[in-house]
Amino acid sequence: ELFLENRVPEKWTSTQPEAMEEEEPLFSNLDLFLFTLIAGLIIYWFMSRKKAEPIPEFKKLDQPAPSTRETSFIEKMKKTGRNIVVFYGSQTGTGEEFANRLSKDAQRYGMKGMAADPEEYVMCELSRLAEIDNSLAIFCMATYGEGDPTDNAQDFYDWLQESDLELNGVNYTVFALGNKTYEHYNAMGAYVDKRLEELGAKRVFDLGMGDDDGNLEEDFVTWREQFWPAMCEHFGVEASGEDSSIRQYELKEHNDINMNKVYTGELGRLKSFETQKPPFDSKNPFLAPVIVNRKLNKAGNRHLMHLEVDITGSKIRYESGDHVAVYPTNDTAIVNKLGQILGVDLDMVISLNNLDEESNKKHPFPCPTTYRTALTHYLDIIHPPRTNVLYELAQYATDPKDQENMRKMASSAPEGKALYQSFVLEDNRNILAILEDLPSLRPPIDHLCELMPRLQARYYSIASSSKVHPNSIHICAVLVEYTTKTGRLTKGVATTWLKNKLVADNGHKSTVPMYIRKSQFRLPFKASNPVIMVGPGTGIAPFMGFIQERGWLKEQGKEVGETVLYFGCRHKNEDYLYQEELEEAEKTGVITKLNVAFSRDQEQKVYVQHLLRTNKEDLWRQIHTDNAHIYICGDARNMARDVQTAFYEIAEELGGMTRTQATDYIKKLMTKGRYSQDVWS
Repeated sequence: ELFLENRVPEKWTSTQPEAMEEEEPLFSNLDLFLFTLIAGLIIYWFMSRKKAEPIPEFKKLDQPAPSTRETSFIEKMKKTGRNIVVFYGSQTGTGEEFANRLSKDAQRYGMKGMAADPEEYVMCELSRLAEIDNSLAIFCMATYGEGDPTDNAQDFYDWLQESDLELNGVNYTVFALGNKTYEHYNAMGAYVDKRLEELGAKRVFDLGMGDDDGNLEEDFVTWREQFWPAMCEHFGVEASGEDSSIRQYELKEHNDINMNKVYTGELGRLKSFETQKPPFDSKNPFLAPVIVNRKLNKAGNRHLMHLEVDITGSKIRYESGDHVAVYPTNDTAIVNKLGQILGVDLDMVISLNNLDEESNKKHPFPCPTTYRTALTHYLDIIHPPRTNVLYELAQYATDPKDQENMRKMASSAPEGKALYQSFVLEDNRNILAILEDLPSLRPPIDHLCELMPRLQARYYSIASSSKVHPNSIHICAVLVEYTTKTGRLTKGVATTWLKNKLVADNGHKSTVPMYIRKSQFRLPFKASNPVIMVGPGTGIAPFMGFIQERGWLKEQGKEVGETVLYFGCRHKNEDYLYQEELEEAEKTGVITKLNVAFSRDQEQKVYVQHLLRTNKEDLWRQIHTDNAHIYICGDARNMARDVQTAFYEIAEELGGMTRTQATDYIKKLMTKGRYSQDVWS
């Protein structure tokens, strides 16, 4: 948001020469006035001919200039002799990880693959894929939010919807990544699979459905192990039997390097944390100072917190319902233990350089950097490792039994799947725990860093309205902390990091690297529409913003419809979040009706869905007669489902509908944008 300075020429003033006694002045006043005016106009004309300074364009900070990047994946495939392209739609990195694994697999099957971000290429070139012999396009597509494409696949999705390009002769298959607890399970993957066929492409292997609520890794491994033999048969090729580890990056140690050229946690431009320049996004987050960090719950053994970060001067704009993304760092103690167990100097400056010089991805994370920075800022060392990591690292185990078990866990054999499920997932072993429990396994740290997935941003529903708080963003979160079956205390990466972002008395302010992700979770355009908000626990977050905004609209003299909140917590005296603010809002009429379910304050548990049924007549009137908008925020697995069922039952009972009709009725509200969900599992 740059504005050119208005350059107005200086005012030219003239001082009249003193009139000489008895002498006729050389110029009359009128002559002088006209002369000044003409001179001024000439100067103005010359100055205005000077070109206005162009508004500087912001280019994506971590990308080279467009001219240096190949946007034709077809030309790139031809140039590098590849016949398989694996596109990914990925929000949290898993889709990208699966795409890289499939592209690497191709080599084992005597083919050559490349992983590709659809955002970086001209996707209408898909029609040219048939120009390459034995070619295949694989799509690893994650679904985000309410059946939406991921950010990097949005343009591809728009193109698919609008295109009528013929894709005859194009071979494809799709693996979808989703979560069954969500309403639109694997919607994006299913859409891509269906749409490519409609455009004439040939599906050479069935759509794979990955469910993160179950075991996404197992779903992928099972699909992949059936997929490759089918491809060998389809293309008439034989597996090379090359099953050894294939390195993608080579290590370069920098013994004598200017430390100003070393990344220290930045995501895009080097030194971007020292000299901050807008616009701020996922590759260029803003370092927002934490100005408030307080515990919300009065008692109990949990830690619920409210944080406020300052965005003054950042030009960041947000709306109620948007998400704030923050980039956390890993626990120093775990990083140090990893260095200790692998016997390495964590402060060694290194680069991991892609062996494929044609790849757009030169490094797995910003390089050059130190092992310490990579393990702290860039790599996910807390999530239990996927099977491919175990498979690749197995070669370094000196005990044959360890080696055998690690390889077994990476197979789709029932025994191997069961072992991975119990040893890694159920026991919640991260990479450090695996190294501690398999003392014969001591891999080189550079290979470990190559295989670890990237540490991802965490998204939080914003708990404030920019109408009331234009210069700050509020976050409401609960600390994640539990003991695993092996007796290890596991802490949530982001919530532990946020809890420690204290506001010091000495004026020192902790900062949070953040950016805004726009959402569809929006208050109705007409303020006079009633609003029904259902949000237990930290699901209250976006509704704090909604309530502030409805209050602000009232103050502006706008006609504001009923504002009804259904909130739930365990105990009134323990975790009634924002109790004072909510009761005050009800007292002043901003909240028309405040309904709170204290689930454990009585023998029978009471949840928000029970309160919905209690108020069914009011609810039906608000929805069916008064055009109310319904908003659900919180847990997708149980709460969102139970709340939806309660709405079905109300529609059945008071609308005289069958269950099918009631389901259709709620689905129509969703389509019209009158039933919105901001849920997580």
